[in-house]
Amino acid sequence: MAVRIITDSGSDCLQGDHARLDVLPLSIGFGTTVYQADVDLSRERFYELLIEGEDFPTTGQVNPYAFSQAIARAQEAGEDVVIIALSSKLSGTYQSACSAAAEASDATEVHVVDSKSVTLGQNILVQYALRLVDEGKSAAQIAAAVEAAVDRICVIGLLDTLEYLKRGGRISAAAGAVGELLSIKPVITLADGEVAVLGKARGSKNGRNLLYREMEAAGGVDFSMPFMLGYSGLSDKLLRKYIADSSSVWRGHVTEDELPVTLVGATIGTHVGPGAIALAFFKQA
Repeated sequence: MAVRIITDSGSDCLQGDHARLDVLPLSIGFGTTVYQADVDLSRERFYELLIEGEDFPTTGQVNPYAFSQAIARAQEAGEDVVIIALSSKLSGTYQSACSAAAEASDATEVHVVDSKSVTLGQNILVQYALRLVDEGKSAAQIAAAVEAAVDRICVIGLLDTLEYLKRGGRISAAAGAVGELLSIKPVITLADGEVAVLGKARGSKNGRNLLYREMEAAGGVDFSMPFMLGYSGLSDKLLRKYIADSSSVWRGHVTEDELPVTLVGATIGTHVGPGAIALAFFKQA
């Protein structure tokens, strides 16, 4: 039976990326105005509002009704469903998916997977699932394979500023002020579905070096699986510098022009702000 993959915009996937993929938008609020991520608010416009606006954005989960509607559409088309949701520790979206799945018709199979990730990490899990769809795997096989691969996902990011973590209440104002004064560049990861700080560096160059070292410490990239690089803000200049500095990582696997790069969306961009760079990959099995 045909399989439909459903995810949320926290994955930074886009509707239309694949014929068997549906992407449900999270909501993004600026003051009293609420947008649907990647629907009526582009990523570029989001960063313009984030940088220039006075209101700090809020994000809202995908509700159970949206998942129910997506599941019903798939089932009407005779498709089994695999939902890959952003980390249950970062959003209620996973629980919304579980609620919708529990109430769905038994006309076709519905499986829900907690990605324990967000943005690039969730994205490459979705890419992996779609690869399995193209290979003709069943929904049960895809859900099992994706669940087994979750713990192999590594997401490492370098922030340019602590300002947005401070504004969002993720760190104290005092810590943010000291960090800005010292030009601290934190390197972050996702550990068991939550954001964790791996290390801190003084200045951008040291930050990129730390990012590289953390990638090597994770065991390196499994280039037989999907991987992705990303940046936040309105310029990819910092990411391009990192790519050039880390050319030995890609050499023999993929050319610089072929590296998969995306602009990080509003779900994580709200908290990291502009100027962040990140890499997501599967660890070597």
